Amino acid sequence: MYGASRYISLAQLNQACLTITARRLFSTTPRPKSNQTPQDGEEKFLTHHVMDLFSLRGRTIAITGGAQGIGLALAFAAAEAGAQVAILDAASKPHDNYNRLKKIARSRYYQADVTDYNGLEQTFERIKEDFGGIHGCITAAGICPDQPFLERPWQEVKRCFDINVLGTFYTAQLAARHMVRNKSQAIESDATSSIVMIGSVAAHRASAGQYISDYCSSKGAVLSLVKELGVELAEQRIRVNCISPGYIRTDLMFDIAKHRPKLAAILQSEPPMKRMGDRLDLKAAAVYLLSEGSAYMTGGEILITGGLHAGRIN
Repeated sequence: MYGASRYISLAQLNQACLTITARRLFSTTPRPKSNQTPQDGEEKFLTHHVMDLFSLRGRTIAITGGAQGIGLALAFAAAEAGAQVAILDAASKPHDNYNRLKKIARSRYYQADVTDYNGLEQTFERIKEDFGGIHGCITAAGICPDQPFLERPWQEVKRCFDINVLGTFYTAQLAARHMVRNKSQAIESDATSSIVMIGSVAAHRASAGQYISDYCSSKGAVLSLVKELGVELAEQRIRVNCISPGYIRTDLMFDIAKHRPKLAAILQSEPPMKRMGDRLDLKAAAVYLLSEGSAYMTGGEILITGGLHAGRIN
């Protein structure tokens, strides 16, 4: 049906491809210029001081679960970097250390339940009225029940997911909506907004001596949400990242040590660095993710576990 001249050999096809590639590589025809030339990039790294990149001056950071624990520690981090801080928590009042926070930066405490969407929405509106806008958010509200999988009541599992997953989703959505509204009043022409979610090493591996099936799966959901929103909100100049801690010393951990000394010993010895982390170990990472120091990072995760996520030798 077709003459032999209509066919080419595989060798001829390969030679044609090589010729086209060579022409593209060594062509003298100028290529379209990108928005940022190498000279522009060089100028930025020479003219922007690294300490300025980590500054949160002029920004308002909303933090759920901030009455105590990791949330309160990260509120101190944001305040020390120059931010105003709005703390949300279901507790009627925050830890006594909140009084020290108020001496560092302008802050306000809002009693709010992250599982109550309408109430949370109203709280975010109050924050906007009180501070003028929301530029960053940390979703630190969460619970970590410890009970064997076969014994977990479905009502308690639902409560864990309501707080850890839906509470995180609601908070991120409401914060992002306010951040979009802020764009017309941006601090800088190229400034980004930031949402930092609190994950866990439990999303990557089971924990020795603990039975936390619903907690593990809830944190896996948070990590997936970070990746999706990191992509979906990028066009809005909203970055979404995650800090995933290992075993961290909090009031809850101190209580565990008193009542379950064997578990306390595991938490201390299991990380390759042979110690539990301190809330101090998380502060710099939070400031990095909230600030323009991480302006090109989104959809990412910072694991701070003393090496626990990587494994162990013995």
